[in-house]
Amino acid sequence: MLGEYRIQGRRAAEISASVEAAVGAGELPPGQLLPPMRELATELGVNPNTVAAAYRILRERGVIETDGRRGSRVRAKPATTGREFIRVDAPEGVRDASAGNPDTVLLPPLAPAFAWAAAQGDREPVLYGHAPVEPELAALARADLDADGVPAGPVAVASGSLDAIERVLAAHLRPGDVVAVEDPGWGSLLDLVPALGLRTVPVGLDDEGPLPQDVRRALEAGARALIVTDRAQNPTGAAVSAPRARALRAVLGEHPHTLLVEDDHGHRIVDLPLHPLAGVTRHWAFVRSAAKAYGPDLRFAVLAGDDVTLDRVSGRQRLGPGWVSRITQRAVLRLWADDAVDPRAVASAYGSRRDALIAALTARGVRARGRSGLNVWVPVPDETGAVTRLLQAGWAVAPGARFRVESPPGIRITVSTLAQDEIDGLADAVAAAVRVGGVRGYV
Repeated sequence: MLGEYRIQGRRAAEISASVEAAVGAGELPPGQLLPPMRELATELGVNPNTVAAAYRILRERGVIETDGRRGSRVRAKPATTGREFIRVDAPEGVRDASAGNPDTVLLPPLAPAFAWAAAQGDREPVLYGHAPVEPELAALARADLDADGVPAGPVAVASGSLDAIERVLAAHLRPGDVVAVEDPGWGSLLDLVPALGLRTVPVGLDDEGPLPQDVRRALEAGARALIVTDRAQNPTGAAVSAPRARALRAVLGEHPHTLLVEDDHGHRIVDLPLHPLAGVTRHWAFVRSAAKAYGPDLRFAVLAGDDVTLDRVSGRQRLGPGWVSRITQRAVLRLWADDAVDPRAVASAYGSRRDALIAALTARGVRARGRSGLNVWVPVPDETGAVTRLLQAGWAVAPGARFRVESPPGIRITVSTLAQDEIDGLADAVAAAVRVGGVRGYV
């Protein structure tokens, strides 16, 4: 079945690595059918569950695909990441509500801040061996974290949230370790975890954040890390409330060796208070990105954490890129110090658009979620059909498959640039798209 190549290994990680190495070397071509799990288990002298686990790892990494009784085969285009390609390109004449971008009108001008930072650099050039973090930036970031109740700890800088999260996971985890992730959750993160050779276990959530019983179940089953979005959760808009934070901290207190990673990318675009979870577990990291409030192209995030985590992250960063440009750091410092963004005004703008769309959908019998942030999540019975019908009606929305692991189908609507006079038309189109077959509302 496999020609001259023989899959090897005794453990799931070894078996999956053997298959992936062969795919990368071209010894197992695209479309190649893999042996049935029981057959391969007999050949390798292992339990069939071991082979099943290996095939699951390969599926999560995007190396193979499984089609019921037709078996498992190498993907036509093997990849470690694929959710970014689950998207809808808005053709000409179609209104794009799919991209997840902030409203550029609400972003501050960057030229003055970068001109100031460049002038600072001319006067005080940053050279090899200088501190990797701008001292004034670290002090200002730490003061903000202190005000929000984030535990004391060192501060580092990374090239965006995903870069910071990747560095934290790599600092503590090894291939095969399990990470508990929100479901539905950030598509890029759901790609990143398997790309690092890690396995995901989904955790459900409601408007107040991850469900404590799901988190407990995941940690009791062996998950070594938990990633939580504190506010403006993508795609549902969930925000961790004070009662939910207490419940989650209690669960984490039962598992103090868990690596906790918190993503607060909603900082300065959300008017809901922060309720951090950090401080209960031995190792933790708290990430704040500038993307939504100041512009995605800044590629900038502040990272705080316990001493061991930050030491490992900073040490590995020194061996790679070295540091995030101090010119960029100084520009962000200037933006923060000058209050270039009015958080209340920005939060109000996004909130009014989000609330108006949810109210319009509710009036049409369609359930929707969106407590904070840029997006509204609408559960649907037929994801592909809903996306297609909305395209035909002149609206591009994001397919929920990009954000889901095991949760039911849905669509994500980005409200950041919606005008008030567009709300009713969009709500009518969504209601028509999800009611095919006489269905009137979805939970």
